[in-house]
Amino acid sequence: MEEGRKEKILSYFRELDRSFFMDIHKEAAHLDEAVPIGYEQTISQPSLVLEMTLALNLQKDSAVLEIGTGSGFQTALLAEFSKTVYTVERIEELHTRAKERLQKAGFQNIYFKLDDGSAGWKEKAPFDRIMVTAAASEMPQELVDQLKPGGKMLIPIGSAVVQKLKLVEKNEQGKLTTTTLNYVRFVPLKGKYE
Repeated sequence: MEEGRKEKILSYFRELDRSFFMDIHKEAAHLDEAVPIGYEQTISQPSLVLEMTLALNLQKDSAVLEIGTGSGFQTALLAEFSKTVYTVERIEELHTRAKERLQKAGFQNIYFKLDDGSAGWKEKAPFDRIMVTAAASEMPQELVDQLKPGGKMLIPIGSAVVQKLKLVEKNEQGKLTTTTLNYVRFVPLKGKYE
C-alpha cells in the first residue's frame, strides 16, 4: 500500500468516533478490545479493525463485499476508501441500526442486505475485496467464487475458541494463495460454514 494512502486511512481511523456505532457499553468505546453490541455480537477491537482494513489494500475503485455489518464501524472504514461496499447482516436489528447510522453519517456508496452472509451476494459479484467479520469452520467456496481475479479476501477460519485470520489472494488465473496474518477470536459465521 502506498504510504500516502496508508496515512489517510490512519488519520480517518483516529478521527472515527467508535461510540457513534454503539448503543450499549459506550463507556468502553475508547478501549482497544471487542465490546458486546447485543444479540451475541461484538464490535471488534479498533486495532484489529485497522489491521484488517490495511491488509485488504483498498483501492478507490474497489467493489467490496462485507460479511457481517454488525455495528457498521468496519463498514465506515471500508466505504471511505472504496468505490462501493455491499454489506450483509443476518440480524435485522443490527442491519437496521447500522443502515440508519451510516446513512446519517452521509455515506451514499453502501448497499445493505439482510441475509445469511455465508452465501455472499451473488447478484453483485464479483468483488475486488471481501471482508468477513465472522469465523468460518472452513473456507466458504461461495465467497471464493465471488472474488475477482486479482482480488483479496480476509476471513477468520477455525473453531469457536480461536481462529487464524487468513488473507486469501486470487491471481489473474484464479489460483489462490493463503497467508495467516494473526490469531483472532470472532463470533461464528452462521449458516453453511458454522
